Amino acid sequence: MILLRTPGTRAGHDGSPATMNLILWRHADAEGGSPDSARRLTERGRVQADRVSAWLEPRLPGDCAVLVSPAVRAQQTASALGRHFVTAPAIGVDASVTDVVNAAGWPSRPGTVVIVGHQPTLGRAAAMLLSGTESDWEFAKGALWWLVHANGKTALRATVDPELV
Repeated sequence: MILLRTPGTRAGHDGSPATMNLILWRHADAEGGSPDSARRLTERGRVQADRVSAWLEPRLPGDCAVLVSPAVRAQQTASALGRHFVTAPAIGVDASVTDVVNAAGWPSRPGTVVIVGHQPTLGRAAAMLLSGTESDWEFAKGALWWLVHANGKTALRATVDPELV
């Protein structure tokens, strides 16, 4: 885990561009079965979602946007945060990297956006945004990656694994 410092979220008084924070959060551990979209969190998954939520909640600004896949396991993961969220079909189980990036408004949307979605899309999105190349980067179940875009540069601000918080 990389510790997080207080992120800027708005354009500077000098007219500098706004900072965007993008949090990619993979749904927590889910049961097997079919249909895929109806799979629910396991007990382990509920614990993972609670742990990551407890870490994330005090670090989020009050006005952040939370966009969630319509899959039950993603909805349950986001519910652990205890904040209003918007169900975004564009970031569902069959989403592409472009779908996720467009839904988030990356990199020009000021403020903070949390995306609760799925592998392999979130790993590919992180790879694209951080390295410029889409690649299969692994996201642990329930983990999040916090990216920040400021002054034309993208950086990884934090990673959180539910087994370590």
